[in-house]
Amino acid sequence: MAVTAGAVLTVARAPRLGLVALALASIGVIRSDAAWDGLRPDTLGPFVGWASVTGDPQTLPGATRVVLTIEGERFESWVRGRVRSQRAAAWRAGDRVVVAGERVALDDPRRQRVASQHVVGAFDAEWLGDVAAGDRLGGASNRVRTVIARGADHLSPDHAALARGLVIGDDRDEPATMVQRFRDAGLSHLTAVSGQNVALLLAAAAPLLRRIRATPRWLVTLGLIAWFVVLTRAEPSVLRAGLMAALGATAFVLGRQAEPLRLLAVAVVALLLVDPLLAWSVGFWLSVGATAGVVVGAQHLTPRLHRLGPLAVPVAITIGAQCGVAVPSLLVFGRLSLVGTVANLVAVPVAGLVMLYGLPACLVAGTVPLVGPIVMAPVGWGVWWVDAVATVGAAVEPAAPWSWLGWLVVIAAVAAVARARPPPSTPRRSVRSLDCVDCLARSKTRSLGRSLGSHPAATMRSDVRPPVER
Repeated sequence: MAVTAGAVLTVARAPRLGLVALALASIGVIRSDAAWDGLRPDTLGPFVGWASVTGDPQTLPGATRVVLTIEGERFESWVRGRVRSQRAAAWRAGDRVVVAGERVALDDPRRQRVASQHVVGAFDAEWLGDVAAGDRLGGASNRVRTVIARGADHLSPDHAALARGLVIGDDRDEPATMVQRFRDAGLSHLTAVSGQNVALLLAAAAPLLRRIRATPRWLVTLGLIAWFVVLTRAEPSVLRAGLMAALGATAFVLGRQAEPLRLLAVAVVALLLVDPLLAWSVGFWLSVGATAGVVVGAQHLTPRLHRLGPLAVPVAITIGAQCGVAVPSLLVFGRLSLVGTVANLVAVPVAGLVMLYGLPACLVAGTVPLVGPIVMAPVGWGVWWVDAVATVGAAVEPAAPWSWLGWLVVIAAVAAVARARPPPSTPRRSVRSLDCVDCLARSKTRSLGRSLGSHPAATMRSDVRPPVER
């Protein structure tokens, strides 16, 4: 209703734009109703046969959570028991598995938690059978991820798990203690893939892309983005960043100016029209909020922080991102890290280098094991640094009510800076002057925790709480 009312007001002020907004709002309402109605299962009851694994299984204490596609509908299954849980944990997205069990309905609270994954019911697995490879695209993606995982295994187990999370968003093996300290330090977005990975991928490919003519370069760029989206399991933050990057590349080819805020708006509207249930993904909230905070915050705060010199832009970007994710973080997690701003300034640059170098390094180390220890040494140092910053940040993070008092001071300081006028010698630059790739790179999310992801799994741990057994 609010969207429709806004569209009607726009019609009164700018008829053409208003009519477009009203049409999109109407389509959105229709699509949303259809998507929500689609969450009602067509068939319940016993099932024996082949099912497809949707997304990588998540190993949690006492169970493995997996989403299965059965006869065209998605069901959430919690596989318990040590042997059965380990067997399910070995599955990969796209695999076809033989299962036997019961399809049951979800209660309303549970249905809302898993709505963004298009889950229509629960599947109580009684028996797990054979496993077969899925389609070619999924199989190719799994093979690449296996090589990357093999390369990361040259590091210690905890650091290997964090490296996989930084590079491709594979956060399944990250210990609960690691996830918690990153969350306490305000660095949980680093434990899984995010929009920054897309930006760094394109930055790494830029020297080669510049050698290609405009149209082929555009096609290669779109192909590279699509490949990375598939490789990282199409997490909401990657979908948002990938579509923004694709729109920016298309605008460049057409010779048009690409404003980051406009790209974000178009990407969000397009994604929600295609998949309205993304609105239930906390990972999507965080990604959009962080990006908007980065774009707006960098524009308004950078000139006013000129006394910080070269730190003005990164400080403005970090504060903007923190402000952008404040509301969803408080609503979902009930807290916002006070040390997060400082921790991000210290950890994110090194994490970015790990993401940039880590993907080719893991591929080389996984393909040629003899050079693995040497190639992976820089990744190990970077991962150690990021983990050390999280450990220190979690240790010094004050408990309530001191953290709330600290945020009152921070808010007052930011408000004072925002209201201050920039010095006459500092021209007011638009967001355009800030590199769009930098904006995308800092728009991390994901996940405030273990993969907040498509299913923000624990970046959105709240999304994957096991159902209470009765």
